[in-house]
Amino acid sequence: MTSITLTPAAAQQIRTQIVKHGSGMGLRVGLKPVGCSGYAYTYALADEVADNEQRIEAHGATVLIATEHLASLDGACLDFVTDGLKQSFQFDNPNVSNTCGCGESFSLKSAAGKGVLA
Repeated sequence: MTSITLTPAAAQQIRTQIVKHGSGMGLRVGLKPVGCSGYAYTYALADEVADNEQRIEAHGATVLIATEHLASLDGACLDFVTDGLKQSFQFDNPNVSNTCGCGESFSLKSAAGKGVLA
């Protein structure tokens, strides 16, 4: 079983975004190939659970993760951080080996990266 945690701040932001949007049941997170290091996280509100997703619930909020991304996010913690005027979801992910200089992309440790994206 994959272990992913959600902070109370992240859960509150998910609930807030669903209310602002007027619909939704949770936040869909994933990985996509980008940038100079390899991957970036994706975030989108979800209205339903897809067949290939695992549902994680904590602090009254739901996160959906495609099964092919579970190994790359195992042990990660999703937080919502405010830094000056910038607010964003951020993962503390033990499977990340390097980040690029601009901070927009990252590479995964070899075992976690296997089968990440089809």
